Amino acid sequence: MKFSVENMTCGHCVRAVTNALQDADAQAKVAVDLQQKQVIVNSSLDSAKVIALLQEEGYPAKILAE
Repeated sequence: MKFSVENMTCGHCVRAVTNALQDADAQAKVAVDLQQKQVIVNSSLDSAKVIALLQEEGYPAKILAE
């Protein structure tokens, strides 16, 4: 799943996003592209849960069409 996450600007953002998702699914693979402001997630979590977790961390997200 690929998400647009506009508020990411630095390494702290990358860690916060990654940790939030991996806390909910320890097996989640998370790749963050700060330049494109995108997060690619390979997880058992559904897209709504990923968006909710990112929102809780202060990073509003929306799913991108593959």
